[in-house]
Amino acid sequence: MSGHEQADGSSRLSAAHRTVDGVRVVTLHGEIDHTGKDVLRDALTQHEAGAPPRVVADLSGVSFMDSSGINVLIFAHQHLTDAQGWLRIAAPQEAVHRVLTLIGIDTVIDCHPTLEDALNT
Repeated sequence: MSGHEQADGSSRLSAAHRTVDGVRVVTLHGEIDHTGKDVLRDALTQHEAGAPPRVVADLSGVSFMDSSGINVLIFAHQHLTDAQGWLRIAAPQEAVHRVLTLIGIDTVIDCHPTLEDALNT
């Protein structure tokens, strides 16, 4: 068992969502690793038919992200862009922000220091 799994093997990632001015805000809490990647993917890519999907991933409650999370962010970005929408990342903690910038995700997906910035850009 890795240090990022609970004893029962369940994901330590939770996702809640709400809509703010037509933008789906997905608020994530926990750690994004291989055990939470499906939770992340489902949370970011669900959208209703009709209006272009606009999604902000609020990472303020995420303390850890590995390559599984990076891959899901790239997948979600491509999926939403293909549907004429977009994905923005908001408020990553320092450790997660470091991973995003080291990998270069911040050059592909708009990253914002606060949720308010992501919603008002």
